[in-house]
Amino acid sequence: MLQEFETYVRIPDWRLTTAEILYHMPDHPGLLQTFIWQKLDRAPTFPELNRFLDFWRREIEGPLHSVRVASSALVRPAELRYTNGLYTLH
Repeated sequence: MLQEFETYVRIPDWRLTTAEILYHMPDHPGLLQTFIWQKLDRAPTFPELNRFLDFWRREIEGPLHSVRVASSALVRPAELRYTNGLYTLH
């Protein structure tokens, strides 16, 4: 029964998505400016990022040069680091 349920229910892969957007400055097309965009989005299609980039192309005068995307899973194994020290509580 559980396998049937897992087949029909899919939890989208929500990720913290960061995009570094390089664009040409409207008054000086030879110069590039950077803009950082960050939002929760669903991998691998990134619909929020695509909506934002469509908005940029329609409404903002600075033509896009390139977009670099990084994303990090919201739920992942805990990361533990041990330290070399002795701490005494009084």
